[in-house]
Amino acid sequence: MRITPVKKSFLLLLPFLLLGAIGCKKILSLISFKVNDSSSFTIPGTPFITGASLNIPVLTVKTTAQNTYKNNNTSAAYVQDVTLDALTLTVTNPSTQNFDFLKSISIYIATDAAGSNKILLASLPSVPTGQTSISLTPTSSKLDMYLKNDSYTLTTTAELAQTLRQNTDVRADSRFTVHASLP
Repeated sequence: MRITPVKKSFLLLLPFLLLGAIGCKKILSLISFKVNDSSSFTIPGTPFITGASLNIPVLTVKTTAQNTYKNNNTSAAYVQDVTLDALTLTVTNPSTQNFDFLKSISIYIATDAAGSNKILLASLPSVPTGQTSISLTPTSSKLDMYLKNDSYTLTTTAELAQTLRQNTDVRADSRFTVHASLP
């Protein structure tokens, strides 16, 4: 039996095709999706003291992660990598308020209110003036353990730029990218 050049080429490519098929199956078992969380809190009015820190209460966020995992046919046990894409703060009340009272802000994430595993989530070292919505710069930290639970806590440190004359309601919107495998 004689092997034609076409058959020879096919036989040479066959191992690569098989390896490619196995690799594709592994790639297909990894999925990526977004988890969007939103929560609101009130910043109490405070007198201005040069360089003073703003006291913002610890915020517990009920995450949508578990439902999002289920909707993507996976679960927290299969989560391999979580990173923060975006964290935006928006003043919701009073309508005339903006973030001029802030000089800088940093937000930390922890699995509980005790904060024993607290890490920096996002920050904005210089808050622009005149803005009712600000986008913080996310860190590149792996956040798997924080989004495997039903909730997480956010702790904020901020430096005042001026007096905050009245209580101000703020909404925090975060978007995480999750890489997970299928069960």
